[in-house]
Order: sequence, then structure tokens, then C-alpha cells
Amino acid sequence: MTKGTNKLSNRKPVFILSIAFIALVIFVVFNLVVVFIDAARDRNNLDLVSELRALSYRVSGLSRDATDGEAEAFGELEGVLSQMSSSWDQLKASGTELPDQALARYEDVLEDIRRQGELILGDKETIIFLHQVVNTLNERLPRLQEEHTQVVETLLDRRAPADQVAVAQAQSWRAERIGRNVDKMLAGGEDAESAADQFNRDANLFGRVLEGMRSGDVALGISRVTDTRARNSLEEIASQFEFVSNSIQEIFDATPALFRARQATDTILDKTPELLEAGAGLSDEITGLPAHRTLSNGSALVAGIIAAILLAIIGLLVYASTRRSLQETAEANEKNQQAILRLLDEIEGLGDGDLTAEATVTEDFTGAIADAINFAIIQLRDLVARIQDTAENVSAAANETRATALQLAESSRHQAGEIAEASEAVNDMAITIDKVSANASESASVAQRSVSIATKGSDVVQGNIMGMDTIREQIQDTSKRIKRLGESSQEIGDIVSLISDIADQTNILALNAAIQASMAGDAGRGFAVVADEVQRLAERSAGAAKQVASLVKAIQTDTHEAVTSMEQTTSEVVKGAQLAHDAGSALDEIQTVSTSLAQLIQDISTAAKHQAASAGQISRTMSVIQGITSQTTAATNSTAESIGELAEMAVELRESVAGFKLPGNLTAFATTEASSLILQDALGDTAMGASDVEDEMEDETDPRPDAVRAGPDLEEELKSHVFPGRDVADPAPDRETADQVAAGPMQAELEEDMARVAGADREAESNSDRELTLDEAESATQSASMDTDMVSVDLDEFSIDEPEVEERRG
Repeated sequence: MTKGTNKLSNRKPVFILSIAFIALVIFVVFNLVVVFIDAARDRNNLDLVSELRALSYRVSGLSRDATDGEAEAFGELEGVLSQMSSSWDQLKASGTELPDQALARYEDVLEDIRRQGELILGDKETIIFLHQVVNTLNERLPRLQEEHTQVVETLLDRRAPADQVAVAQAQSWRAERIGRNVDKMLAGGEDAESAADQFNRDANLFGRVLEGMRSGDVALGISRVTDTRARNSLEEIASQFEFVSNSIQEIFDATPALFRARQATDTILDKTPELLEAGAGLSDEITGLPAHRTLSNGSALVAGIIAAILLAIIGLLVYASTRRSLQETAEANEKNQQAILRLLDEIEGLGDGDLTAEATVTEDFTGAIADAINFAIIQLRDLVARIQDTAENVSAAANETRATALQLAESSRHQAGEIAEASEAVNDMAITIDKVSANASESASVAQRSVSIATKGSDVVQGNIMGMDTIREQIQDTSKRIKRLGESSQEIGDIVSLISDIADQTNILALNAAIQASMAGDAGRGFAVVADEVQRLAERSAGAAKQVASLVKAIQTDTHEAVTSMEQTTSEVVKGAQLAHDAGSALDEIQTVSTSLAQLIQDISTAAKHQAASAGQISRTMSVIQGITSQTTAATNSTAESIGELAEMAVELRESVAGFKLPGNLTAFATTEASSLILQDALGDTAMGASDVEDEMEDETDPRPDAVRAGPDLEEELKSHVFPGRDVADPAPDRETADQVAAGPMQAELEEDMARVAGADREAESNSDRELTLDEAESATQSASMDTDMVSVDLDEFSIDEPEVEERRG
């Protein structure tokens, strides 16, 4: 009773100090939570102010873009204004301790900017429409100027009146002024309103002058343009100006809305610096708030120091109480240690494999342990007996399975040889078909060149015929000209005859004149001299006329002969043209025959290529099959080796449990000589091991050519032909694929062997939770199950007939 009272009196100060420590800790935690909340609220408010500052920059830029007619800017401006309102509402609703004056100043500027932005958004449709109309107008005005320039050039070329040229030139200048005024209206500024008025006047005057040039206008003193080319240009100008004339009033009416938007934009640009300055003031106010708060990090630090001092005092008191408890615990441990040593003495032989040992169950705390150890010993006895039976069954199953695997390897080797011979034959056939295809392609190319040459020859003959026709026409024309020359020479001969007659008469007149002069005496002497000269001239004229007459006769003779020769030449040219036409017909027939021949050879080449492709596909398929057979042989050899290892593991398993001592009819022992006999019995019927089969496969020379032996994309072909949906790198199909094999004698034996090994595996795993170290036995059993699974290959895929297997097994 006194001891219990002392404990309570010792714990009372600890209890009081603990309550004080917990209260301080709660205060520190509360202080830190309040400080953290205030700091988070301040950071959030600073983020909101920063966001409002960034959005104010965007509002100024978007307002300019919106007044410039960008449709996307209106949507973004509306979103930014909405986001600014939302951020400002969040800032006011956060319960901040900011002065009302700073908040009111910022809110006034923000509301002014928001009103101006909403004013711009209210004129959205008008501004976008105005910019679209103006853009279309700016696209058409240069064309109007070009057309007016053409009108001026046409009027100058046609020597039109100067007043018409001046009016046309003034129209070109007026169109240019309209474009400048439109740009001034869009740009805004001081002269925007005057530019709008000037645009209205110029556009209306342009339309009246244009109509006056087309139809005449007495009031404006403009005469109607009559030149066809100039009128066509005026009609084109009228068509282009129709849009302008229809848009004049709309542009003029929409101008005030644009002016309002420009003024709103200018207001936003002016207010943005004030908004940024007010935002900077808000940021400074928020940053200075922590200095004026009651709860801070300093108060939390002081409370934490006091709590640490109380914790140290509590620790000293607890240490003293704990030291007394340790002394009491040491006495209890001494009793427990004696009971443990007694239990260890009783189960000492269990570590040497003596399963006849048995622990005494007492009232101490080791009594439950002794009871559990006795139960574990009983379970170990049963486990060792079952392991011996399982090892014998695994050895027998491994012996039968290895024999089956070796028979399968022999069948695969024979199949590989047959496939190699078939692959070589298919490869030779593919080479021959390739040669035939190459020769057919070359023949097709030669036939095609024959067609081309025949076509060129036909073209040359056609050109020759056309040339002969041209020569015939020229000869006929020349013959006509020569005939006309002969007729002209006949006329010259007539003229020469006339001249000769005139010369004879002149000679007679000169003779009469000389007679008259001689009769006149001295008075007629001078006339006699003239008469002599006239006579001499007449004689010379008569001689020249005779020479010309002889030349004309010679020309007429030559002309007649030339005409006759040309007529003969024309006849020969006609005959030559007929022969060329016959040659052209023959070449056309040659071209037709060559084309048919080329088509037939091309068909032969195509068929040969198809045959070559088919042969190549067969060759690749044979390569795939041979690759599959090689893998099957390798897998079978690996299976035989694994089964041999399984038999050795079964022997080792029996040796591992040979040292256990069992009571009564469960006594089991194993020696090294017995293990050797079991191993010899497991391997006796399979004298030809996996390594022997592999050496025999390697000694054979692969008869296939390199192209067939390699095969294109063997893994891909394996995926598509052998085991669809499974990786080719796997040495054998998985358990699900193996279950699909048709039920036959070999498959039934394999499944029976697997069932026995799997049963041993399950039996070993059911006892794996015992405390005795039997990991080696469990690993060997699992390896046996896994290696036996590899034997379950897909027999249907490798086309091993059941009768053949039965014959080989016999």
C-alpha cells in the first residue's frame, strides 16, 4: 500500500508539468497556425495585386488592338475585364486589414478603366464592320487608280480634249485622297473629323464625276467620253466604285463610334499608370501588415523555450521512475532465462536432424513455445517422408520425359534436312525465274525502242511528204512565174519590133532631110549635119533593137525549156510523195506490230516477276520453317538437359533429407551409394544425351544457300506463321498454347508427367512455412515444374504425325 502511494505521489508533479507542457505546445501550434494563415492570406493578396497589375497592361494593349479592328481582341478584352473584376472582388472579400483610402483610390481608377473598356466592347460590331469595309475599300482604291491611269493614257493616245484628260487625272488624284482620308479616320487624332468630312465630299464628288464621264454632265462641264477602250475602263471603274458608293454613308455613320473607342483607349492608356501606382501602394500596405499583428513568430519562440524547459524537467522525473522499474524487470528476466535454458537442453538434438526429440510443456511462459515446437516436429516428420516419395516419383517422370524429348529432337533433325533440300530447290527455281524475268524485261525494252524508232521514222516520212508537197507547190508557182516571164518577153519583142520600125522611118526621114539640106546649099549645111547625126542614131537604134530581139528569142526558148523541165520535176515530186506515203503506211504497220509485240513481252515480264515473287515468298517461308525446326531442336535439347538436371535434383533432394531421424515406421535414411543407384537408374535408358544430339546436328553441313538460310526477318515470319500473339524469343510455347495440342500418346504422357511433378511442387509448397530450412528442396521442385513446362511444345505447329512418333517410340 505504501509503495503504491509513493508511486502516485511521484507521478503527481509529472502529471501537472505534463499538463502545463501540453498547454504551451497548444499555444505554440495555435500561434503558428494563425501566423501561417495570415501569411498565406497576405501572399494571396499580393498575388491578386500582381495579377491586377499584369491585367492592366493587357487591357491597354487589347484596347488598342480592339480599336484597330481585331475581332479576337474584343473577346480577350472582355475576358480580361471580367478577370480584373473577379480578382478585385476576391481582394476585397479576403478580410484584409488594408486602409479604406488605399482601397477606394484603387477601386476608383479600376472602375474608370472598366467603364472605358465596356464602352469599347459596346461598339464592337460597328468597329469591326468599319474596319472590314475600310480594308475592302483600300483593296479596291489602287485598282480604281490604275483604271483611271489607263483612261488618261487612252485619252492621250486618242488625242481626246484636254478637259476630259484633266477630269480623268483629277479622278485618280481624288481616289488617292479618299484612301488617305480613310487611313486618317482609322488612325484617329486631331484631324480625324475633318478627314471624315473630306472623305464624304470626295467620295460623292467622285461618283458624280464618274457618271458625268460616262453619260456627260452639263452642270459640271464634263463631256461624255466616246472612246471604246476608255469607256470599258470607266465601266470597270463604275463596277469597282459601286461598293464604295454603297459604303460611304455607312462609313460616315460609323465614324463617331470609332472616335469614341479611340477616346476610350486614350483614357485607358492615361489611367493605366495611375492604376499601377495604386497597385504598388496596395502591395506596400500588404507587405507591412505582419509588423502590426499581435501573434507573431517571436511569441511562438518564447512559448517554445518554456515548453522545452518543462520537457527537460519531466524527462528527469521519468528517468528516476524508469530506473526503479528496470530493477524489478531484471528479477523477472532471470526466472525466464532459466526456463529458456531448460527448453534448449530438451531440443538440442533437433539441430542434428533428430526428429524423435520432444519438449516438456510447463506452466512457465516457455510452455506455449514447447507446445508449438512439438507440433512443428510432428509436421517435419510428415514432410520428410513426403519429400522422399516425391523425389522417387520425380526421378521416374524425368526418365520417361527425357526419352520422349530425345525422340522429338531426332524427328526435328530429320525434318530440318528435308526442309533444307526443299529450300535449295526453291531457291534454284527462284534464280531461274529471275533470269527469265530479266530477259523478258530486256526484250520488252528492245521492243519499246523499236516502237519508238518506228514512230520517229513515221514522223520523218510525214515530214518528207509535207516537204515534197511544199516543193511541188513552189515548182508550180515558179513555173507560172516563168510562163508569165515568157509572156512578158513576147511583149518586149513586140516593143522591140516597134522600135525597129521607128528607127527605119527615122533613117528615111534623116535621108530626106539630108537631101533637102543639099538642095538648100550653104543655108542647109547645119541641118545636114543634124540629119547625119539623126541617121546614125537611127542606125544604132535599129542595131540595138535587133540585138534585143535576139536576146528575147533566147529568153523565150530558155523559158519554154524551164517550164517543160519544171513540169517533169513536178511529176517526179508527186511520184516521190506517193512513195513516201507508202513508206509511211508501212512504218505505221511496223509501229502497230511493234506495239503489240512490246505489250506481249511486257505481259510475259510481268508474269515472270509474279512467279519470281511467289518463288521468293516460298523460299522465305521455307527459311522460316527451317528456323522453326532449328529452334525446336534446340528447345528439345535444352529440355532433355533440364530433365537430366531434374533427375540429379531428385537425387540431391533425397540426400538432403537422408540425415533426418524419424521414429517408428517413419524412419528414413539415405546413403551416398543409394543416391548413386537412383541417378544411374534415371539416366540408364537415355544413353544418348542432349549434348550428343546437339553435336550430331552441328556436324551436318547446311545445304541451303545463304539467301535461304538467313531468310528476311525471321522473327517477324515466326510471329505470323508459327505462334501468333507470342514472342519468338521464347524457347517454347507457354502453358496455354501447349494445352491446345491434340490429344495423342506423346501428349498424354507429357501431361501425366507434368501432373506428377506439379503435384510434388504443390505438396512441397504447402509445407514451406515451417521453421526448418528446406529452401533447397522447394527450389528444386519449382525448377522441375518449370523445366517440365518447357516440354509442352506445340506438336501441331511442327507437323509431327502421331503414327511416326509411335513408330519412333517403338
